[in-house]
Amino acid sequence: MTTMTNTATLNNQEFFYCVHPLHDTPEEKCNMDGLGLMKMSSTVKYSLLTLRLYLILMGCLVGYRALLEMGVLG
Repeated sequence: MTTMTNTATLNNQEFFYCVHPLHDTPEEKCNMDGLGLMKMSSTVKYSLLTLRLYLILMGCLVGYRALLEMGVLG
């Protein structure tokens, strides 16, 4: 992936100078201090809570199945 930086004209033709991102000057990063928490609607909160509970349940089922296969249970 390249970044277009400058253009030049020669014999009424336009040329683009391309600089690879590894050789380009580093860009200034955003400062994340003081942003605070995001405001979420109740639908988003419910969806994230449901996803979290689903992942916890699936983890418990994998653990239970592993214990069954090892012969620890039943």
